[in-house]
Amino acid sequence: MKTKIATLLTLLGVFIVLSSFMAKQEETPGFKNLKVLPKNTTHEALEKVMDGFKTGLGVRCNFCHAASKDNPAKMDFASDENHHKEIARNMMRMTAKLNKKYFNHAKKDGSIVNISCISCHNGKAEPQTIKIMP
Repeated sequence: MKTKIATLLTLLGVFIVLSSFMAKQEETPGFKNLKVLPKNTTHEALEKVMDGFKTGLGVRCNFCHAASKDNPAKMDFASDENHHKEIARNMMRMTAKLNKKYFNHAKKDGSIVNISCISCHNGKAEPQTIKIMP
């Protein structure tokens, strides 16, 4: 389980770093209002990123996404009504910058060391400090 989470988080970090270098491209049909992720992000890649948020913050989609005004039982993923969505975007930008500057190197085994949501949030909606026992 820890290996799967570590792999997911590594992929998320790499994806965020790579997305900061990608040129703007035509928006993929079906995705609207992508401001940090590349416009040509695939459905599969977007799901992996969102799963990383769910794991890292211990939240569900409605933590960042607003309900549809037409049908409150559905989500309006393009809406910016929920302020947590902009916070998430800012956090993505921050981790991409930190990873690029401080963690953009491969270990001897070829894995990439980086930070992601879970590095600070530890599965909680608000960042958590881990107490170290003396």
